Amino acid sequence: MISNRTKEMTPFIVMDVLERAHEIERQGVHVIHLEVGEPDFDTPQCIKDAACKALDNGHTHYTHSLGMIELREAISEHYLKTYGVSVDPDQIVISSGTSPAMFVMFSALLEKGDQVIVSDPHYACYPNFIKFVQGEPVSIPVYEEDGFQYRPESIEKKVTRKTKGILINSPSNPTGNLLSKDRMEAVAAMSSKPDSLYIISDEIYHGLVYEGKEHSILEFTEKAFVFNGFSKLYAMTGLRLGYMIAPKHFIRPIQKVQQNFFISANSMIQVAGIAALKHAGEDILRMKRIYNDRRQYMISRLKDMGFGITVEPTGAFYVFANAKHISGDSYKLAFDILEKAHVGVTPGIDFGKNGEGYLRFSYATSIENIAEGMDRLKNYLKKIKNS
Repeated sequence: MISNRTKEMTPFIVMDVLERAHEIERQGVHVIHLEVGEPDFDTPQCIKDAACKALDNGHTHYTHSLGMIELREAISEHYLKTYGVSVDPDQIVISSGTSPAMFVMFSALLEKGDQVIVSDPHYACYPNFIKFVQGEPVSIPVYEEDGFQYRPESIEKKVTRKTKGILINSPSNPTGNLLSKDRMEAVAAMSSKPDSLYIISDEIYHGLVYEGKEHSILEFTEKAFVFNGFSKLYAMTGLRLGYMIAPKHFIRPIQKVQQNFFISANSMIQVAGIAALKHAGEDILRMKRIYNDRRQYMISRLKDMGFGITVEPTGAFYVFANAKHISGDSYKLAFDILEKAHVGVTPGIDFGKNGEGYLRFSYATSIENIAEGMDRLKNYLKKIKNS
């Protein structure tokens, strides 16, 4: 018999869109991919060189289960330089991407029935991580007019004795919006009440901010778990390197889970991560300038077509646009756009009930592809209007 927890797991709809797009492409049709949140840039040369050199130098063996101390020290230096917070390298756990880190953390934090507060819309996989370890996600709607930010008073109403975590993601997937400093401080303050309540901050899109400034939750509280990594900012998605920062008393329990299920992250890629932190600064600035040009262009084109964007996104590489004037069924709409316009977009329902009626567009592709995608979308809208 198949386990209930896998039968009940929701699919990652963006992957369904992508896989259908691949089927269409195999028929010789050119599809514009605006659905996937993966940088189109090549990994910076200094990182690739470091990985190749590490392989030549014999970095093909297990490392410490928490990760190489040199990489953990480099991450510690990064958080001090970027956010002004001191992080002990022994509080850092290196993982093969942030997803394993989430699995390890929720395994260490949650008992059966424990609750984690999650915004709606949210990154599609969050509830499945929580449910897989028998926790309970508690959704709080966030709204377009607020830039999809939490309202702290809405969180306070949902906190119970079962609440073990409040999950934040700034800059956010799918919305591209930042949580303001004031609201982040208000959320952080909630961790001071019950001893068992922690803030869980997904900071994977840090560094990809074009207006304003992102803040780490560690600026406001030590009662926090932080997820970060190299996939998005450094264009290293396929190299699978992430990390978690955790309170010291959680490190040993987390380490035991890591040892049993994952042993350690890839050793040669850990060496590449050190190079990313120390030498890829100019590459990051170049990529950010290009992302920002794409962001501004995409927002302008979508607004011209009538999509609702009340608060313009300023981070990550997504635009979460209101398409309710076209259809209330974002799943059906996204696949119709794919089949008829050959443009891949992600339906808002992938990110929670409150995402229904929206579409997520990714600008992690060339300006030429974005322009072609917008042209096709404009023609699609004209056709359905006249039909």
